[in-house]
Parts: sequence; structure tokens; C-alpha cells
Amino acid sequence: MLDLQQIRRKLHQIPELGFQEKKTQQYLLEIIKTLETDKVSIKLWETGILVFVEGKAPTKTIGYRADMDGLPITEQTGLSFSSEHDGKMHACGHDFHMTIALGVLEKIILKPMNDHCLFIFQPAEEGPGGALPLLQSEAFQPWRPDIVFALHIAPELPVGTVASKPGLLFANTSELFIDFAGKGGHAAYPHLTKDMTVAASSFVVQMQQIVSRNVNPLEASVVTIGKMESGFVQNAIAETARLEGTIRTQHPDSINIVKNQLEKLMKGFEIAYDCKIEVDYGANYYQVYNQAEQVKEFRQALAGSNVHYQEAEAAMTGEDFGYMLKEIPGFMFWLGVDSAYGLHHAQLNPDEAALNVGVEAVHLTFSKLSQ
Repeated sequence: MLDLQQIRRKLHQIPELGFQEKKTQQYLLEIIKTLETDKVSIKLWETGILVFVEGKAPTKTIGYRADMDGLPITEQTGLSFSSEHDGKMHACGHDFHMTIALGVLEKIILKPMNDHCLFIFQPAEEGPGGALPLLQSEAFQPWRPDIVFALHIAPELPVGTVASKPGLLFANTSELFIDFAGKGGHAAYPHLTKDMTVAASSFVVQMQQIVSRNVNPLEASVVTIGKMESGFVQNAIAETARLEGTIRTQHPDSINIVKNQLEKLMKGFEIAYDCKIEVDYGANYYQVYNQAEQVKEFRQALAGSNVHYQEAEAAMTGEDFGYMLKEIPGFMFWLGVDSAYGLHHAQLNPDEAALNVGVEAVHLTFSKLSQ
């Protein structure tokens, strides 16, 4: 039997950013090949892995996705198995996601389901986004599942608890990078410059009205600027400025409304501040929308088990698994890991007891969907 704790800790030590997961891919392959039989086929896609397990009497293919990448965060947990890669950390639980997938894979190889099972080890969930290009790849098409599901760790939920809901679970999201270019100069001669600190500051204030006056108030949306940079020294006027943030919306159409209004505002600011402004929307993720039928089967699968189900609330978090659910029926659920620190925090420390809970929940779901 696989030692899930050991596997998780090894994965935790080697976090890699999107489409750079070479060590992670190699380690996963080493584990998978110890389980391999004549009923198992493996394909590589970029830095990801597809593992196909033949069913005994298949009528469909059931897919399960586990994301692989880490984040550009310096770990501060003090754990004996902390990240060995400077400035990188599994601060979103993808080490848990991969480990749970391996645990379930082992169970299904030892006792195959009636239906085919596809395990999707997907790179680049945190960015620039691996789900959409994987869906469109030639490698994926022959094994394209009829149903697909996934989990995400939830630091705020206790171990032994999972949560999901029909309909919207995660929001539509877009990264946001805005660059301002004007004319710098000495602080004593502002009339000879085009001050981009002032322009960018005013822009942040004005953009707060985009949601409140352009998006239906019944359709939640948010525009946040989390980082602002301008200037190099206290007595010089900044020639450039950069805003970095995010757009998150409840409805897929709302994100286009926000972007259109942002671009109109930019044109006005270019005239008003005599500058150039460019925008980059970075990674864009489609909403995670759960199919009611699969969520119902998930709840039924857990009935009588040691895993407690509770109804989740929709969140403005983003997940590129939404692209899979846009094309393939399925769902995502939260797995409680009881951490004092939340997702993307440098001190995130999920309780490893949740590994076996995750394996049980996913395996029971495969069994239910394969009846």
C-alpha cells in the first residue's frame, strides 16, 4: 500500500510553477509505474500526466482531476519537510490533491470499476491555466471523460467534512495588469512632467464605480487592485506606474462588461493625463458550475460513510477546472483540512488526516458513478 503521508511530504518539498512541474511529473510517474498493470495506459501532456484504467464492463469514462503546480510564495511553516525550492510553496494544497489521486488510483487498479477511469494530473492551475489547453489537446480526445469531478482543500472546514452544492461554486475570474507611461522629471517642476503616480491613483479610485454602476447588483462582481508600483525616489515624479489586480464575477457576461468599462476609462485617462495605458488580462478562468445530478450522486455515495457532507456557499475564488465543467458534466467539492491559515498563505498547514478522508470520498464517488 502507498504511504500517502510520505508521498504528500515529498511532493510538498518540490513545488514548481505552472508548466515547470518536471520534478513533480517525474516523481508521480515513479509512483504510478509501481502500480501499473496491463489495464493501465499512461500519456504525458506538457508537464502533466493522463492515466487511463480500463473498466470491467464499461459504458462510459469517469474522469478525476488533480492539479500539480505550486505558488511563488516563500514558505513560513517551519515544517521538517518544507519546500526545498526557494520562493515556491504548495500553498494551495495541490500536494494534497495529487496524493489523494494516487491513493484512489491504487484502489481502482487493485479492484477495477465497471467503467473506464481517467486520472488527470493537470499542470498550471494557478497560472497561466492548464485545463483549457489540455481539453483542446490531441492527447486528451481519445480518453475524453463523460463525467469529471475534482476536489479542493478547504482550510476552514474540519477534517472529515466535505462541502459542495449544485450550481455556481466558484466565480469567473481574470487577472488584471495595467501599465501607465507618462513623462518623469524633478519633483520641483511638476508642470514639465506627466505624473503617473497621480494618474494611477486616480484610476484606482475611479474604477471602483465600474461594478456599482454597470453590473446588475444581483450578480456579484468585484474588481480589486492588490498591488501598485510607481517611482524610484522621493524627489522625482514617476514616469511609469503599474497596477496589478483581479476581476471576479458571478455571471460570465459580467466579466466582459467590467473589461469594456475598464477600457473606456483607460481611453479617457489617456486624454486627461496625456499618457499611454496598456492592459493585460493575464489568466482568465471560467466559473465552476456543478451539475445538480452529479452533486446528488456525490451525496448518495457518502451516505453511511465516515465522511460528513454539508452544503457549501458560492465563493468568488477562481479555478480553471471550470473549463472542464463547461464542456463535461460533473462537479467539484471542498475537502476539510482544518488549517489555521488559509489558501495561498505562507503558513498554510493542512491536517494530513484529511488525506485518507479525501481518498475515501473520491473512491466512493467513483463507485457510485460507475454503478
